[in-house]
Amino acid sequence: DANRQISEYKFKLSKAEQDVTTLEQNVGRLEGQVARYKNAAENAEKIEDELKAEKRKLQRELRTALDKIEEMEMTNSHLMKRLEKMKANRTALLSQQ
Repeated sequence: DANRQISEYKFKLSKAEQDVTTLEQNVGRLEGQVARYKNAAENAEKIEDELKAEKRKLQRELRTALDKIEEMEMTNSHLMKRLEKMKANRTALLSQQ
């Protein structure tokens, strides 16, 4: 009976050691995954920051370009009005002659 119990305990010990080995391997594998995911997350955050900076830069450039367009449209409108006045004056001068 004692030998049977010893055998049973040896089997349980062997089984427990196998379980421990399996769990240690799982821990190692999961730690590797955590490290890879952490690196991927850090890289993604870095890229996100770079993209945000690029977006801000492009938005500034867009605002500047829109401001220049507005300024040029106003200048164009002013020049068109001056041209119309000059044409009207020329027409008036020609009609007086």
